Amino acid sequence: MLSQISKSKIKSKLNNIYKFSYSKKDLNLYFNEIKNIIQIFNKKNYKKKKIISEKTSMVICYGDNIFNYNKKNSIKVFQSFYQKKLKEYFDTVHFLPFYPSSSDSGFAVKDHYKIDSSLGNWSDIKKFSKKNNIMADIVINHSSARGLWFKNFLKNKNPGKDYFFTVKPTFNISKVIRARDHKLLKEINIFKKKEYLWRTFSADQLDLNFKNPTVLLRFIKIMINLINHGVTIFRLDAIAYLWKEDGTKCINLKQTHEIIKLLRIICNILNVGTIIVTETNLPEKENLSYFGKKDEANWIYNFSLPPLLVHAFLFEDSSYLNEWSTKLPHLKKDNSYLNFIASHDGIGMRPIEGILNKTTINNFLKRLKKNGSKFSYRKIQNKTRKVYEANITIFDALYKSDFDKIGKFANERYISAHAIMFALEGVPAVYFNSLFATSNDEQKYIITGNNRDINRYKWNKKNILNLLKNKDSKQSYFYNTITELLDIRKKQKAFHPNSLRTNINLGSQIFCFKRVSLDKKQTIISITNLTSKSRFPKLSKRYILWKNLINPKSKIIKKKSLKLRPFETMWLTNI
Repeated sequence: MLSQISKSKIKSKLNNIYKFSYSKKDLNLYFNEIKNIIQIFNKKNYKKKKIISEKTSMVICYGDNIFNYNKKNSIKVFQSFYQKKLKEYFDTVHFLPFYPSSSDSGFAVKDHYKIDSSLGNWSDIKKFSKKNNIMADIVINHSSARGLWFKNFLKNKNPGKDYFFTVKPTFNISKVIRARDHKLLKEINIFKKKEYLWRTFSADQLDLNFKNPTVLLRFIKIMINLINHGVTIFRLDAIAYLWKEDGTKCINLKQTHEIIKLLRIICNILNVGTIIVTETNLPEKENLSYFGKKDEANWIYNFSLPPLLVHAFLFEDSSYLNEWSTKLPHLKKDNSYLNFIASHDGIGMRPIEGILNKTTINNFLKRLKKNGSKFSYRKIQNKTRKVYEANITIFDALYKSDFDKIGKFANERYISAHAIMFALEGVPAVYFNSLFATSNDEQKYIITGNNRDINRYKWNKKNILNLLKNKDSKQSYFYNTITELLDIRKKQKAFHPNSLRTNINLGSQIFCFKRVSLDKKQTIISITNLTSKSRFPKLSKRYILWKNLINPKSKIIKKKSLKLRPFETMWLTNI
């Protein structure tokens, strides 16, 4: 049975979201349905906790990032590869959308209750989850224009009736914050009325109508279905755009935050340890707001990290990275940053708004273009376009710079970028292709014309295993080096996601910070040379004699100071 406190919390959130549109009687009906969903689930499950520690790390992949020649049951193929090559380093797997989909590499979901048959089935996920944490996307903002819900919407049938968000011609969209540059609204004549369908991301991805509580209930049931099949970490895709109001920015609205709080309350009541992750590719302050008062997301993506880290390496200047790191809030138990420097998308530019100035951003984009980047745009007030993200693999992004025009130190930059990410406060997440320093997939881009496909290469299992056997291959070198860093990381209590992080400013050529374990016994200094020349940073003498975890045999003392080779990272520990 639900406690009185739990009941009150759920009722309060429903009231905050829907009080202006629904009567107390109606809201009580929705409350009873949510209560029944929770009680039925809890009767069949016993209480489990989710333990997060320095051993927690995530690999991000598509269900078919690795395949056999027949390209069937690719989740099983991934599992086989995982057992051979990844299980020692990753305890958590983020499978990007594995549902039947009509576009956008899985993000135009046709059916949330099925798995694409070419990838596998629910038993594959369930089996995998017995020894690993599984994160899956709840593609909550929109659904496919070619799915059952929209077909039923057009027929006024369930499920789908009133599921999609439409507005009248008088709806004021002048302040709407856009994520893309296509036409936002699509005119339709439905049930003898002229209305406009809302399409935040594409013509095939139609926004859902969360002003209809039935849609919210549907996604609570989808979440329960995922849990029943072994998923315990939920990535709320594009959640910031969920609620729209006439004359507003239609992003980060109060009702969106209240919906996340309601989902968090439900997750806390369920007899299973779960984690909610909000995907909000937004300026820093807005992104951080999704922690709420420790009552919204458990984790948020550290979206400012990728562009700031890449910029620091390309321009050999840690000034912006240092300033950002100093101001980044320290988080305590139950909250964490999800740190990443590469994903299935590109390098987001919105997170650096207000951190890098216009000239700096323009120079950054010019450098990325020289390195092979494509760019995706968003529309500003329906007039001008602005870069939304740089579409490029992280290896190519870091390959050359104005200081290193031939890529002499490309490998060093790439490894150090990962070493910094692994050492930062939070949980590290590595994109599958980053393990092998994959370059831009120009062939796929030419075929599809989709900018994001440049960073979504798919590997034949036999080919990648052969490359990993070859000690001289690029893939073998980066896989071995990155996994070695992860192996070191998981043995250090100072790298617990919530251990204290303190920035140490040693000037614009160095990026340095301190981590202290929760029990205060271990301290690690992560220090990186961000330049093409050896540097001798004036670090406190008591740190200089500490052991370098990354290379214990290295001679680090010269004239009582550290010697850092070009783009070298050291992890100095007191124990």
